[in-house]
Amino acid sequence: MKLKVLVHRADEGGFWAEVPAVPGCMSQGETIEDLLENVREAIEGCLSVEIAEAVHDLTEQVMEITI
Repeated sequence: MKLKVLVHRADEGGFWAEVPAVPGCMSQGETIEDLLENVREAIEGCLSVEIAEAVHDLTEQVMEITI
């Protein structure tokens, strides 16, 4: 999966980024390398959903996919 990341210079130094395709997903870092590592973690956190023991009937199926 490829996502566009908007990178901004932070007023106090370093950088911050937002991911338009994932509303509310942002991160920051002192260097571009730090920022990219942090934003990857932020994207993973925003996109991951823990499914607690789902209650469903036998006609439903729960699947996990990788994108």
